[in-house]
Amino acid sequence: MKAKTPEQSKTIMTDLVLPSETNPLNNLFGGELLARMDRAASISARRHSRRIVVTASVNHVAFNRAVPLGSVVTVEAKVSRAFKTSMEVYIDVWTEDRESGERTKANEAIYTFVAVDETGRPITVPEVIPESALEQDRYDAALRRKQLSLLLAGKIKPSDATELKALFY
Repeated sequence: MKAKTPEQSKTIMTDLVLPSETNPLNNLFGGELLARMDRAASISARRHSRRIVVTASVNHVAFNRAVPLGSVVTVEAKVSRAFKTSMEVYIDVWTEDRESGERTKANEAIYTFVAVDETGRPITVPEVIPESALEQDRYDAALRRKQLSLLLAGKIKPSDATELKALFY
């Protein structure tokens, strides 16, 4: 199974924020944005694995800026790291100024997907080879996030969380 770069899984979805998708403050509903991020991340994970993928977890979501009615919103997703059967997908959400076209990062999220076969059983996925400094940072941090998740779930012992120990010692 040949390793792939994050760029090979890159997914970009651009759309307008319509009135039916907004809250009483005329900003995009958080749930609507979560759905858009899930779709983009799912496509990204599928591009990386070339398998059926299922959302395993939403690890992090930051709603840093409101996305107003009428905005052009772009969701960009890339696989940041692959483990045995799972893939971490990092998502950046951008808004575009209507007049200048300048893009501003509004939100970000990290989702985890698992590749499965036709019977729903997890299946091995290709490794990720980061190319840029940002991709390398996200790749490195993915292991820490995975170890923290496993530690909190009681699936590994604190002594086995090697990447987390390195942060403190």
